[in-house]
Amino acid sequence: MESRLRVQGQPVQPMLVTFPFGLFVSAAVFDLADIAGGPAFLGEVGYWTAVAALVAAALTTVAGMVDLWDVGSGRIRRTAITFNLVNAAMAALFLLICLIRAQAPQRGATGGELVTELLALAVGAVGVRLGARLMRQFDRGRAAEASGLEALADLPGSTVEIIRPPT
Repeated sequence: MESRLRVQGQPVQPMLVTFPFGLFVSAAVFDLADIAGGPAFLGEVGYWTAVAALVAAALTTVAGMVDLWDVGSGRIRRTAITFNLVNAAMAALFLLICLIRAQAPQRGATGGELVTELLALAVGAVGVRLGARLMRQFDRGRAAEASGLEALADLPGSTVEIIRPPT
């Protein structure tokens, strides 16, 4: 599979996934600090960090759907679909938490909401592993198209030049 959305030869979606996941982790850390007795504004920061992560997750999902458009049937497609569903499940859990917290006057997390955030992060960790597997499958697919030293010449930024003897 060749990704439609690329920056300097690299697929965009795996790069984008780091933003929502990192923001979700940050939101959980802020909420943990708030619940552990830190200043009350940390809960508010955690809430808005989760909201920013949801926006980033939506953009990442769009990129994933564009990439999924060209994936043929088989193992790579199943992994790509599972990867996108796992990331959507993580975002859905955080969306649920944000909707509940939006009604609260201080928007700080409760203990139960923090546990749900940690569960969502565990789901996201599965997504990270699936993303790594997906990238390995893409790389194997590209390497199968070229063989030997030709595979090195196809790498972005490669300085390998294939010189063939005259025939």
